[in-house]
Amino acid sequence: MGAPRSQRFFRARLDRIYLAFALSFVVFVVLLGAAEQVSGLSKRWIGFSFLLMTVLLYAGIGILSRTTDPAEYYVAGRRVPAFYNGMATAADWMSAASFIGMAGTLYLSGFGGLAYVMGWTGGYCLIALLLAPYLRKFGQYTIPDFLGARYEGHLPRLIGAACAILVSFMYLVAQIYGVGLITARLTGLPFEVGVFVGLGGVLVCSFLGGMRAVTWTQVAQYIVLILAYLVPVCWLAAKQTGVPLPLLVYGVQLEKVSEREQQLKLDPREKEVIATFQGRADAYARRLENVPAALVAEVDAAKARVARLKQTNAPQSEIHAAERALAQLPNSEAEARQMWEAEKAANEARARPLAGMPEHAVPFAGEPDGDPLARGSPEASRRNFLALVFCLMVGSAALPHVLTRYYTTPSVREARASVAWSLFFILLLYVTAPALAVLVKYEIFNVLVGTPFDRLPAWIANWSKVDPGLLSVSDVNGDGIFQLGEMKIGGDIIMLATPEIAGLPYVVAGMVAAGGLAAALSTADGLLLTISNALSHDTYYRVINPGASTTRRVTISKALLLVVALGAAAVAAHKPADILFLVSATFSLAASAFFPALVLGIFWRRATRAGACAGMVAGLLTAGLYMVLTQPWLRRVFHIDAPLQLWWGLHPVSAGVLGVPVGFVVIVVVSLLTRAPAARTQAAVSDWRHPGASRT
Repeated sequence: MGAPRSQRFFRARLDRIYLAFALSFVVFVVLLGAAEQVSGLSKRWIGFSFLLMTVLLYAGIGILSRTTDPAEYYVAGRRVPAFYNGMATAADWMSAASFIGMAGTLYLSGFGGLAYVMGWTGGYCLIALLLAPYLRKFGQYTIPDFLGARYEGHLPRLIGAACAILVSFMYLVAQIYGVGLITARLTGLPFEVGVFVGLGGVLVCSFLGGMRAVTWTQVAQYIVLILAYLVPVCWLAAKQTGVPLPLLVYGVQLEKVSEREQQLKLDPREKEVIATFQGRADAYARRLENVPAALVAEVDAAKARVARLKQTNAPQSEIHAAERALAQLPNSEAEARQMWEAEKAANEARARPLAGMPEHAVPFAGEPDGDPLARGSPEASRRNFLALVFCLMVGSAALPHVLTRYYTTPSVREARASVAWSLFFILLLYVTAPALAVLVKYEIFNVLVGTPFDRLPAWIANWSKVDPGLLSVSDVNGDGIFQLGEMKIGGDIIMLATPEIAGLPYVVAGMVAAGGLAAALSTADGLLLTISNALSHDTYYRVINPGASTTRRVTISKALLLVVALGAAAVAAHKPADILFLVSATFSLAASAFFPALVLGIFWRRATRAGACAGMVAGLLTAGLYMVLTQPWLRRVFHIDAPLQLWWGLHPVSAGVLGVPVGFVVIVVVSLLTRAPAARTQAAVSDWRHPGASRT
C-alpha cells in the first residue's frame, strides 16, 4: 500500500503546483495587458517581459531538478504519472512546426494541409498499438538500447544511435530556427543573435537535470503554449462572428472565404498583378535563351548607369544603390543561369490567382508553391496527400525523442494511458489550427485587401524587418492599393502574426510568441537529450567504456549536449530551409530507419541482427537519396544539375513511402538468409509481448 499512497501524494502535489502555475500565468498576462492599456507599456518591454518570465521560469525548474543520478537523468526516475507524461509528450511533440507552421501550412495549402493533422495525430495510434507498451516493458533508457539488446550486439546499437543523431539534429535545427525567429520578434534583436539568446533557455533545462528537468519543464511549457494558442483564436472568432468558439464558426467562415476567393479571381486589379509577374517571368525566360549575351548586356547597362549618375552629380544614395546593384550581378554564366531560373520560377509561382494558393475548400488541388513539384493533377495531389499522411504517421511512431518519453512512466499500463493523454492534449491544438487558418484568411481577404499602401497596418513593416523572406509587400501594379497578389507571406508567421492581423492588443501577440517559444524550447530540450544520450550512453558507455562511473557518464552527456546545441544553433543561424520541410523530412527519415526494425523486433522473433542492420541502412539511404535528388534546396547543396525526376510524382517529404517498404523487405530477406537469433532472445521477445508465453 506504501507505493500507491506515495504515488497519490506525488500526483496531488503535482496538481497543486501546476494549477498554481496556470493561474499565475493568466494573472501575469492580465497584468501586462492592463499595463499596456492604462500606462502605455511599450511593445518592446512587453516582449522582454514574456521572454524573461518564461525563460527564467524554465531555468528555475531546471535548477531545482538538477541531478546526476542516471535513472533520474535519463528517464525521470520512471515515476511520471500518465496524465503529466501525456502533457509533457504533447509539449515535446508540438514543436515549432506544429505551433508556428501548422496554421500557416493550412492557410497556404487549404485542404492539402490536413495531411499534417491526420498524419501527426494518427501516428499516436501506431505508438499505442505497436510500440509504447512493449518498449516500456523492455525498460532501459533509449531506443538504441532496445536495438542493441533485441538484435544482440553493438552494431545495431551504433547504427541506431547514428540514425537517432541524424534525425534529431535535423529536427533540432528547425526548433532553434523557430527560437531565433520568436526571440528576434520579441526583443528586436537580429535573428542570428536571437538564435543564441534563445539557446540559453534550451540548455539550462536539459543541461542541468536531463529528462527529469525536461519533463517538468515541458509540462509548464504545454500550459503556456496551449493557452497562447487558444486565446487569440477564440478572440478572433468572437471578433468576426460574435461566437468565441472557433470550431462552431469554422464552417460559416470557410463558406465566406470561398465566396471571396471567387471574387478575387475575377478582380481586374488582381489580374493586373498576375500579368506583371508573368511579364517578369517571360523576361527571365528570354535571358535564359542566351545567357552569355544577356549577362554581358546586364553588366554593361549597370556600369553605364553608375557612370551616368556620377557624371550628373546624382545624390550619393543613388550612386551607392547603383553600385550595389552592379556588385550583386552574377559573376559567371553558371551563376547567372541559376539565379535567373530561380527568379523565373518565383515569378511564375506568383503569376497565378489567389497569390498562388489553391481554393481553400477544394480537395487535392495541389500545393501553393507553384513549382513543378506542386502543380500536379488531382490524381497526383491525392497520391501525395496519402503518401504524406503515411510518412507522418509512421514517422511519428519512430521518432526517438518521443518514444523515449514512454520509458518514464511507472508501469506498462501507465504507458498505454500516457499515449491516450498525449493524443488528447495534442488534439486541443490540432483541431483548432484549421479554424485559425480560415479565420486569418477571412481577415486578410476582407480587411487587408483593398487598403491603400500608405495605410497598411504596422505589423507588415515589423515582420518584414524580422525576415523579408517571410513577409514582403510591393505595389506591383502601381495603383497604390494593396492586392492579395502583391503580398508574399510565409506560413511560419501566420500564427505569430495572428493577434496583430486581427488588431488585438499587443500583449496577446507577446503571449503567442511566448507560446511559440515554449513549443520550440520543449521539443529542442527533448531532441538535445536524445542526441547527447546517443553519444554518451549508447556509444561511449555501452560500447567504448562500459566501466564508466555514473557521474562520468552524466558529465560526458552534459558536455556533448552543449557541443551539439552550439552546432545546431550555428546551422540554424544560416536559415538552411523552411521549418516545415526540415521537420517533415525527419519523419520520412525516422520512419525509414527505425519503424521496420522496431516493429519486426517486437512482433517477429526471427528478425536477426544482420537483417536489422541492413534494413535500417537501406531504408535510410533510400529515403535520403530520394530527397537529395528531388528537393531543390538539397540539390543546390549537393550541386546536382541533372534534370529533376520525381518517382511516381512523389514529393521529397514523402520519401518514407519508398524507404519504409525497402526497410521491411531487406530485414525480412536478410533475416531469412542468416542464422536465427539465440533462443534466449526469441524467448525474451515472446515475454515482452505475452508475459509467461516463453515459459509455456
